[in-house]
Order: sequence, then structure tokens, then C-alpha cells
Amino acid sequence: MSDAILEVRHLSKSFGSNEVLRDIDFDVRPGDVTSIIGASGSGKSTLLRCINLLETPTSGDVLFHGESVITGGVNPNKYRAKVGMVFQSFNLFDNMDVLKNCMVGQMKVLKRSAAEAEANAMKYLERVGMAPYIKAKPRQISGGMKQRVAIARALAMDPEILLFDEPTSALDPEMVGEVLAVMRSLAADGMTMLVVTHEMAFARDVSANVVFMKDGVIWEQGSPDRLFREPETQEARDFLARFMER
Repeated sequence: MSDAILEVRHLSKSFGSNEVLRDIDFDVRPGDVTSIIGASGSGKSTLLRCINLLETPTSGDVLFHGESVITGGVNPNKYRAKVGMVFQSFNLFDNMDVLKNCMVGQMKVLKRSAAEAEANAMKYLERVGMAPYIKAKPRQISGGMKQRVAIARALAMDPEILLFDEPTSALDPEMVGEVLAVMRSLAADGMTMLVVTHEMAFARDVSANVVFMKDGVIWEQGSPDRLFREPETQEARDFLARFMER
């Protein structure tokens, strides 16, 4: 039996005649950071949306602890609580303050009391440095702060794995570092993470496994040391050469 927490098996996704993902296959193991890299339009975000059941795969399967989440009768909301997602556009509730944003999911999905949800939310808001801003509305804080709130909100659901969909791409350059610092801290604490990212230094330095995608296909995957130093395919060499130039 596999020791993977998440297994993606021969997953494909089409929108009409447009095949966005083709025969995607990889594992995520407990405590590992897996980074998915590749140019924009390579299918990375669609892959995460399929894993989190925000899109329905055309074929293939996703297994969570060995059980299919596509055909296994899994409750999507309970599954998403265990497989949390941090979006590039934050997806905070504009009409709720920071604290309420981190409480509402716990109360609705996990059926926690307000007091329990608040205590748990505060723990993670302190963890990401946002405790002083609990009464602020999303419009009153910076993009980097919003993303840290979004991470705290996901953590407050006590997930087993966190999915990050390009979490720094909507941020001004000076705010990228504060979000990556939180993610590095989570990785150091053993949080299982699947990260779609254009931050190559993060992928190289923090990941246990790196998956390179192009045109909806995985061209190669492996340890960052191997993939960044000696990529096997010309496609990966060309992509990483542009990163090295920067």
C-alpha cells in the first residue's frame, strides 16, 4: 500500500475539445513540499482545482489516503477541509473582518462553537503575524496581509495538506517575501504542501519533489537538486535557463 497522502492517477481534463491536462501522475507524501512549476498556461492551476474538486476531471482519479475522491462518495466540503486551498486572489469575504474570515468555515463545516473557532483562528492569525489586524476588513489591509489571512484561514480548518495556487503572483514584489516566509515556516514544521509557483528559489530550496509541466503534461519530476542541476528534457532545460538568467 502506498504511503502517499495524495495520489494523482492518469488524470486528464478537457474543456470541450481543449485538452488542458493529459495523463497526470504523481504522489504527495506526508510532510513533503511538492512544487509544480512551468510556464503560464501549462495547466498547473487547473490541476489544483481538479485535486480540490473545484473542477471535475474528465478521466483519471485522485486518491486521498488511498480512497478515490472522484468515485468514492467523499463529501466535498469535508474533503476540502482536509485538503485546504490558498488562492492567488485570496478569496476572502469582503463583508467580514479578518477574525470572522477565519472562523466561518470552522463553524459551518466543522461545526465548532464560536468560542472554539475564535480561539483556533487566533492561534493561526498569531502564527502568520496578523493578530493585530483581526478587526480590519480585507479592503483595509495589503495584498500580502490578505494572503497571510488566507493561509491562517486554511490552517484553522486543521488540514492534512495545503494546496497553494500561485500564492504570490497577485502581490507587489515587496510583499512576496512575507508570504514566502510563512510558507517556509510551515514547511519547516512539516506541513504537507502542494505548491503551484513561479518562485523558483522557493521550489529549489524548500521542495522535496518538483514537478515540471508544459502544455498540460508532466515532462519530468524529481528532487530539486537533480531537476534544477541536471534536467533531463530540453523543455525543462529551456524553462529553467530563463529562471537562471533572471
